[in-house]
Amino acid sequence: MSALRLERDGPILRVTLARPERRNAFDAALIAELTDAFADVGDARAVLLAGDGPSFCAGADVEWQRSSVDLSYDENVEDALRLYRMLAAIDECPAPVVARVQGFALGGGSGVVACADVVVAGRDAVFGFTEVRLGIVPAVISPFVLRRIGSGAARRYFLTGERFDADAALRIGLVHEVVEDLDEAAARVLDDLLAGGPEAVRAAKRLVRERPDGPEAARLAARLRTSPEGQEGLRAFLEKRPAEAPDGAAWGAFAGKRRPA
Repeated sequence: MSALRLERDGPILRVTLARPERRNAFDAALIAELTDAFADVGDARAVLLAGDGPSFCAGADVEWQRSSVDLSYDENVEDALRLYRMLAAIDECPAPVVARVQGFALGGGSGVVACADVVVAGRDAVFGFTEVRLGIVPAVISPFVLRRIGSGAARRYFLTGERFDADAALRIGLVHEVVEDLDEAAARVLDDLLAGGPEAVRAAKRLVRERPDGPEAARLAARLRTSPEGQEGLRAFLEKRPAEAPDGAAWGAFAGKRRPA
């Protein structure tokens, strides 16, 4: 049985961790499925990443951890690389990724959160880089987490392994909003993403990731302004009308419906 549920809802791809009985903890199968899911999201304009049940993702599955005890050094390296490739697939997904986080998001679960572009968390969400409590370190997730929260916050939370609440996660920049209604908040973010030009939103994500220098940034701006989408967006703004995609549909045609998250 698949540990992942994929659903296409118009322009939205919903990716749901579906192991609620294990608090959506990672094992080899779930890691492989997530890697494949994010390796090709097609023409989806946004991806909603969520977890079934009371928790988003409680990190590594206990049984999977138990099986790793007897792995050799080389086998451990390959095991870690599989987790890294999964995180990289989420981080590098061309479409924006919105994470909807409730309950536990520990260890690798917090690492996944750091890979999302927009994160909305419930007030019950609990985070933590708890690896040191097991005599290991959050090495594999560190490239993504350090870029997200910086070394200042990491020097505390990586070293103590303590759990922290949603307000602390908001304060250090791990999440963007702490909300009472996760469904409404996720739908609102998706609406905002759908209101932009489809190619422009993807280009904006690349802009943040790649941080081009001045001349390259100028060339990027010029390419988008002279592209069909850029021309349509500017003309629509000046003519005070909704911008249309090549198929004739308005960019924000799916926005404003408040679909359940």
